[in-house]
Parts: sequence; C-alpha cells; structure tokens
Amino acid sequence: MATTTAVPDRVNTVPDTATAVRAPVPYWVYPLAAAGAIFVLLPLAGMAARVNWQEFPQLVTSEASLAALGLSLRTATASTALCIVLGIPMALVLARSSFPGQQVLRSLVLLPLVLPPVVGGLALLYTFGRRGLLGSTFEAFGLQIAFSTTAVVLAQTFVALPFLVLSLEGALRTAGTRYEAAAATLGARPSRVLRTVTLPLVLPGLLSGAVLSFARCLGEFGATLTFAGSLQGVTRTLPLEIYLQRETDADAAVALSLVLVVVAVVVVTLVHRRAGWVPALGVR
Repeated sequence: MATTTAVPDRVNTVPDTATAVRAPVPYWVYPLAAAGAIFVLLPLAGMAARVNWQEFPQLVTSEASLAALGLSLRTATASTALCIVLGIPMALVLARSSFPGQQVLRSLVLLPLVLPPVVGGLALLYTFGRRGLLGSTFEAFGLQIAFSTTAVVLAQTFVALPFLVLSLEGALRTAGTRYEAAAATLGARPSRVLRTVTLPLVLPGLLSGAVLSFARCLGEFGATLTFAGSLQGVTRTLPLEIYLQRETDADAAVALSLVLVVVAVVVVTLVHRRAGWVPALGVR
C-alpha cells in the first residue's frame, strides 16, 4: 500500500503586516544619512557650546527678552487662529471641489512658501500700508495697520497659512468622502456633515497644520520687519530681538536663539506624536 507524505501547507507563507521584513536599505545610504544628520546637528551643538550658561537665566529673562517672547507667543497664537479660520475653507474648496483655475488657486496658496519673506512684507505694505491699495480706506476709519501689532499678525498669517492648508487638504484627500456621503444620505445638511463628520475625521491633520503654522509664526522675521518694523513691546518679536541683540550682546542673542530651538524641538515632537504622519501631505 502506497504511503502518502504530508506536504507542508505553503499557502500562508507570506508574513503578515506585523512581522513583515522591512525593505533592505543600501549600505551606501547610511553614511550619507549620517552626514545629513551631522550637517543639521553640528551647528546646533556649536550654538549650544557658545551659550553662557552661568548668565543664561539673566539673559533670557531681561525686560526686552520677556517682552519680545510674550509678544511672539501672543501674535503667533492669534495668527494661528486666523490661519484656522481662513485655512479650513480653503482646504475644503481645494480638496472637495473641482472648478476651472483650481490649480492656479493652489499655486497661489503655495506662493508664500517660495517667496522671500521680505517680498511678502513688501506686498503687505503696499496693500495695507498708509499709501497702499487699501491703506487709505483703513485710514478713513481711523485704522492704521502697518507698523502695528496687527501688522505682525497679518505678516505671520501670510507666511504660515500654506502650512495649514496643505496639511488639511492632504488629510481630506486621504480620508475620502464615503463617510460624508453616508451622512448626507441619512439626511444631514452640509454644515452638519462638516461639523460632525468631516472635521472630526481630519482632526489630526488640522492639529498638525495648526502646530506647524504656530511654529512658522513664531520664527517669522523678514515679513514682520518689513511690514511691521521693530518697535519694542509693539512689533519687536523674538526673532527681531535676536537680530538686534546680535549687534550689541552676542551672549543674549545666542541664549534667545536656543530658546527658539527648544520651542522648535517641542513643536516637531508634538507633530510626530499626535499625527504620526507626514504633516505636509497628510499621508499615514
């Protein structure tokens, strides 16, 4: 009588997602990656080595430093809120609509990312300044925008808005429309769908964009200097204070720069821990 030999089952030989082997990385990539990391970290280490640690508390708690830091935090918060108010509708239009000129609109949204900040400041000055396109209109109502705290908020919003729009647009495209369509089928009005389905669904992308916008606002320099000037307690944000201190007190400039670096590290950590994706694309 013939004997049968059990044949191993090879149908399920493909490893599952949890145990899948990562794609191999060429060996030559590691030295280049290390060189890139060194290129980024070495200047930061050089700056940290230059800090006068004995006088660090006094340098970062001087009256001018605290005023600049407080103004930066207030204006960055206001600018981020304005980015959210303006950015959510823009992202929705770009992600959920189709119309002639849509690509042109997207290019204009991206424009502040590639423009030199000084050019953005000049554009704002020639729009909202005293002799600008809308300046005389505001003057008629007794409002002066340029060289005021409002100008700081507008400059920061101008350069930071694309970060929120791109992040949220990517999240909307990744999420798709099936849940929104189901809610609409059940009779929900568009505003209710937006409030109860769309925004909760893309909340990580919205938070990522808001955090990145806040960080960009906090570090804004060129547009603020051009459009708002450097008036202590009014328009002199922390980057402007660092620039001025560099000419008179290098130790204070380095200490304040380290404060901004720490804030940036905290922001990047928050983005990665909350979203776990590439914020600018909204891809998991």
